[in-house]
Amino acid sequence: MNRVNLKTLFIIFLLLSVVTLTGCITITTPETPETTTPSSLPTPINPDWTPPPAAEQTEALPSIADVVALVKPSVVAITTEVVSYDFFNRQFTQEGVGSGWIIDGDGIIVTNYHVVEGASAITVTMDNGNTYTADINSVATDPLNDLAILKIDAHNLPALKRGHASSLRVGDWVIAIGNALGQGIRATEGIISRKEVALPVSHGQTLYDLLETSAAINPGNSGGPLVNLAGEVVGITSAKIAQIGVEGMGYAISIDIATPIIQELVNKGYVVRSWLGVGLYTVDQLAIRQLNLAVDRGVLLVQVVPGAPAAKGGLQEGDVIVTIAGQEVASVQELTRILHSSEIGEELKVTFWRGDTEYTATLIPAESPPPP
Repeated sequence: MNRVNLKTLFIIFLLLSVVTLTGCITITTPETPETTTPSSLPTPINPDWTPPPAAEQTEALPSIADVVALVKPSVVAITTEVVSYDFFNRQFTQEGVGSGWIIDGDGIIVTNYHVVEGASAITVTMDNGNTYTADINSVATDPLNDLAILKIDAHNLPALKRGHASSLRVGDWVIAIGNALGQGIRATEGIISRKEVALPVSHGQTLYDLLETSAAINPGNSGGPLVNLAGEVVGITSAKIAQIGVEGMGYAISIDIATPIIQELVNKGYVVRSWLGVGLYTVDQLAIRQLNLAVDRGVLLVQVVPGAPAAKGGLQEGDVIVTIAGQEVASVQELTRILHSSEIGEELKVTFWRGDTEYTATLIPAESPPPP
């Protein structure tokens, strides 16, 4: 009897639990999307807008192969021999390679100064395999701008046309052609990345108004042409500058800057510039301490040639120039650039310090003398 009652009570307990829980549950039926009414709709941007039509196929770029075929016969490989001495003062010969290009059909070739620097023999190899020996005595150089002119005994050579670097835009296609790695004439393509670049290339030397290009520039390319898609020379590549451990940043000397220098090298054998007759040194902490200078910026005169424009203007060794032609100067490069941009015979006002006193003077640059 007890078992039946317990079983009955258990069943009643379960029924009461279900009824209680059921009373606590609320079931909500969600509205269907069709019955949902948003509180607000977004404002249309333009109800009448339609996508633009698909563009027509763009015009194909000019063939780089055609440009290379046009230019390559005018690019030459240059091999040099330089006499050097080892630790025991024993003489040996080093061989160097570079590039050049024909600017005149009668055998006038443009290259970089550092390609032929110190060379005792220079060999020029044409694209067709013909080889010539350049006349060492007729090599004209301008170390300041890293340019050199060679002359070979040849005629009716295919000379390149000159373009205008000033008309280039960042993004324009260019092609570098040269004797890369000394393995023969080859071409690389890229674009103009920057213009009017100033870059230090060695201690005390900075090149200005350079073209930066993504075209690969390798050792051996030095002196070769950088050309536009018309096959015109717009720059002169320099692997010496490009060897900075950074990919896609080669540099070339602007043809606009190079052309008047090339003309003077061909006409006179050297470049005539404004000249003061001084030896210069950029003021640094060493000079300040040793010479007890009163200024911490400027250009120190370490030499004044007797009778030269600087001497005639009253300057002496030990003076420190701080301004020239109204511009402050803090390095030899800055002073040199201002001087070379001035005219021969043009009056230049300079401010300089001698000891603890500041002075002014007027200098009249003369024509630079021929190289020794």
